Amino acid sequence: MAEDNSPMTSAFANRLRKNLAHWSKWARRRGVTCFRIYDRDVPQFPFAIDWYEAISPRTETHLHVQEIDTGWKMTDEDYTAWLVAVCDAICEVCAIPAGQLHLKRRERQRGTSQYEKLDDVAAEAFVVLEAGHRFEVNFDSYLDTGLFLDHRPMRAMVAESIAGRAKRGNGTRFLNLFAYTGSFTVHAAIAGAGHSTTVDLSNTYQAWTSRNFAHNGIDAHRHVLVRADVLGWLVGAVATKQRYDVIVLDPPSFSNSKKMQDDLDVQRDHVRLVTQCHELLSAGGELFFSTNLRSFEIEPQLVQKMSLREITHQSVPEDFQRPNRRGPHRAWRTGI
Repeated sequence: MAEDNSPMTSAFANRLRKNLAHWSKWARRRGVTCFRIYDRDVPQFPFAIDWYEAISPRTETHLHVQEIDTGWKMTDEDYTAWLVAVCDAICEVCAIPAGQLHLKRRERQRGTSQYEKLDDVAAEAFVVLEAGHRFEVNFDSYLDTGLFLDHRPMRAMVAESIAGRAKRGNGTRFLNLFAYTGSFTVHAAIAGAGHSTTVDLSNTYQAWTSRNFAHNGIDAHRHVLVRADVLGWLVGAVATKQRYDVIVLDPPSFSNSKKMQDDLDVQRDHVRLVTQCHELLSAGGELFFSTNLRSFEIEPQLVQKMSLREITHQSVPEDFQRPNRRGPHRAWRTGI
């Protein structure tokens, strides 16, 4: 990588300024308050920058800045100078103080690294809005904030499906697998799901989901949190013939958590997972399946057997789309 210089930093700042003007207008028209403003648009500046408008505990803008590992080599001195120049440019263009820029380095994932805590320092939690719903985010403790912005349209699809069923007077049952912080469940519950089951192995994320429920006044008696290994839980659910009207299956690409009986590889295991979820669907039920594994290839026979329809072009939001580049996830829908 070439040494940083003022003209190159200026090129980055100019692109960021244009992007910010465009995406800010786009977001205002749609009532979106958390969105991506830059994603490696200038190759020499491999960053993904997300804009968050926090409403609590105070109203202010935060930037979640991820440096993408490209394998480029620089001396420590040159790298530090380059990174400082980049962060200064971001703060100047976005008109925020340095304390509201949260910098992460995202390396190639290995095992559970996507979900590991970065340090033991207590970080302040903020609340942001999506579609009028409140979600707690944490900018500093983990690589991710607690709200995957690229799933914004899919959360809306799930809510629309639930709302349509609720209007028909059906007591809709919703299942959220590998639930992370429960954002799909929040949308489903507010849209009218009568009951939901939210399954995740992490105590930390189930507690986070519980706080998201509280932020939105969701009844925890009807919307149940289950701390369990999803792989084992699915076996039991199929055996006891549980039924759900809408299911979201969004597994990590890989997981080898010590809490799990077996490791998870979404490419290897997706046929089993999708098949088990399909067995849990009620008559006329719908399954939403998503993966962020860039190299993922779905089993063709599974598509035909389950009548899966790819909805990636609908589920990836405009602010995450870049020409000639794969999006952050792929998604399928069945049952309609």
